[in-house]
Amino acid sequence: MNDKTVVIRPFRAEDHAAALALWCSDPGVGLSSADEFSSIARFLDRNPETSFVAESEGQIVGTILCGHDGRRGLIHHLVVATTYRRRGVGLSLLRAGLCAMRAAGIDKCHLLVFKSNEPGLAFWHAVQAVAREELALFSLSTANAA
Repeated sequence: MNDKTVVIRPFRAEDHAAALALWCSDPGVGLSSADEFSSIARFLDRNPETSFVAESEGQIVGTILCGHDGRRGLIHHLVVATTYRRRGVGLSLLRAGLCAMRAAGIDKCHLLVFKSNEPGLAFWHAVQAVAREELALFSLSTANAA
């Protein structure tokens, strides 16, 4: 058991490299060009008080990106390093994100989880997130707008 102190603090653009390394270490996380520094920095500029990291001994051991469009929130990359799991770090990050979203006037957040991500699905079920089986997810590239 790892007894090192974990602190939850706001996610800053300069945390990107460490966060990206954490995301890359987790096979349940899907990454794209939207996870490059410039995109994450833009996301944090638009959502300056709603995303957080968990830090222990100067190392980022967890992340959550939360953002909104003024109406609904979206949670991205709630990831905790394997050695820090089952210690409440994920739940602490989630609570911080949800409290920040509530303070921003957002009453509901959505999230996406790969169906093959069994640990992620188990976490979301454990925190009583509601699976929306009646919805279908579609994606479009903005390159198709021409």
